[in-house]
Amino acid sequence: MSDLVIRPLEAGETHLFNSLTAPGLGLVGRSLLGHAFALTDEGGEYRPEWSWIALREGTVVARAAWWAAPKDAEPKALDWFDFSDADAAVRLLRAAPLKAEYDLLLPPGWRDRPAVRDVAQARIDTAIVAGMEPLVERYRYEWTPDCGLPERPGRLEFRPEPDDDVILDVLRRIGQGSLDAHTRHTTETAGADAAAREELDILLWFPSPREWWRLAYTPGGEPVGIQVPSRNGAGVHVVGFIGVLPEQRGHGYAYDLLAECTHDLARQGADLIAAATDQANVPMAAHFAKAGYPLTQERINLV
Repeated sequence: MSDLVIRPLEAGETHLFNSLTAPGLGLVGRSLLGHAFALTDEGGEYRPEWSWIALREGTVVARAAWWAAPKDAEPKALDWFDFSDADAAVRLLRAAPLKAEYDLLLPPGWRDRPAVRDVAQARIDTAIVAGMEPLVERYRYEWTPDCGLPERPGRLEFRPEPDDDVILDVLRRIGQGSLDAHTRHTTETAGADAAAREELDILLWFPSPREWWRLAYTPGGEPVGIQVPSRNGAGVHVVGFIGVLPEQRGHGYAYDLLAECTHDLARQGADLIAAATDQANVPMAAHFAKAGYPLTQERINLV
């Protein structure tokens, strides 16, 4: 077998990344969102030094591209990972000096579609061999105005809170007994304070105005939780965060927060709102269904 060449792209090599031919391209991954790969110098959002290929005899047999917002110094996610040669793909992931969560996008019900299942499982297995491990499976939703605005129960009052220390304390308390796998993972590996700080940093990273955030209270003034309407790095309106304090759980308040967040984003002109939750978070998935959010993708996060 010929020697394998593994390297990052150079400027102007979008075409080389896109030259990969392999079974199942387009069945999983960023293409499900209508995304196409292009380097920053060619009008895209991927940096050459973070976009890697493996070649045999000049032919691309594996590719991977990491993404971050323009001002980020480190990648936020592994967006693209495709190959015709699994061994080359493993060697590529091990050789690239880049570490970020792999966000594998999948169509709903992907396990019931043999062709999609095989392509997806090949990527999961190869990433695991390269040193990653599955963390969580998630649902992704997209609300549009055609879905209609969810009814507000009217049980809560919503107030802005400009003090990040107050928000940090709320996030720390919400993390207690959380069903969110990312929160649990960070809590287990680095502690509750680190998990809350990580969540706050993500929310502050979003380019949407900080003034949009709202804490929720009962009419009697008891704190209930937080809802954060946001826009992500791609400019898409998103449900940034929904969280209920431990002592207020069991009353369905997460739906109230989601409904308010949806109204807030619609008021900001959103014609599409993206959202996600862990598949194991059955109550939150039910709230999205009740609020009229259609399920559009599934995701598997590997770390």
